[in-house]
Amino acid sequence: MTAPHQLPPVVATDLDGTLIRSDGTVSERSRRALAAAENAGALVVLVTGRPPRWMSSVVEQTGHRGLAVCANGALVYDLHTESVIEEHLIEPEIATEVVRALRDALPGLTFAVERGPRGFAHEPSYRPAWDTDDKLVAELDAILHEPMAKLLARHRELDPDTLLSHARDIVGELATLTHSSRDGLLEISAAGVSKASTLELLCHERGRAAADVIAFGDMPNDVPMLSWAGWAVAVANAHPTVIAVVDEITASNDDDGVAAVLERWV
Repeated sequence: MTAPHQLPPVVATDLDGTLIRSDGTVSERSRRALAAAENAGALVVLVTGRPPRWMSSVVEQTGHRGLAVCANGALVYDLHTESVIEEHLIEPEIATEVVRALRDALPGLTFAVERGPRGFAHEPSYRPAWDTDDKLVAELDAILHEPMAKLLARHRELDPDTLLSHARDIVGELATLTHSSRDGLLEISAAGVSKASTLELLCHERGRAAADVIAFGDMPNDVPMLSWAGWAVAVANAHPTVIAVVDEITASNDDDGVAAVLERWV
């Protein structure tokens, strides 16, 4: 496909490892590029695996007040009103079946749940990489009893690529599985739900198609979005599965790769 000659109408970017630097900041250059894209008329959508409760720092750093696709497509979050406006959740019965299948086949897995606006929950044996005060620690039956944005499974010994490969074979079409970490953390969404599926819905509602979208990413959970978008860009630090599907590779997240591309037009 030929590179766009003008700014695409929709700019969709992942956050961690893509727009956000390794130190957790958004550079002034990236802020200016995003603002310029919006001022030029583009719809800028932040598309992330993060839950809504982790979005406030991004809002503060970017000033972005539009929409965000959170939790790998499970939630659409209005950054202006700080409210969830759309949900695509895993039903408790499906989550319970997934947990049972994974635990039987892969001993050592521990589980947690992103509950969207209702916070975070994990079983006592689960060790979160980032702790939070807004959480429930309880046995699995208690944390799986209501619909959830994401089911998380952690393994202390398996690397994420190996874990994902095994888990997909086990779960099949029951749910959507991916990862976005350097350790053994599996992210599980409702069947058919991904960054791509929810971004596509948002675009359709606004009369936009895949050809109108430029998307940026770095990890396997970005692959569906990058495969769908009209022009897909990986940052230089991206996972090999991301590099394999994109149209272009830009500079790393620490070298403002997203801004470097947007600055061609803005």
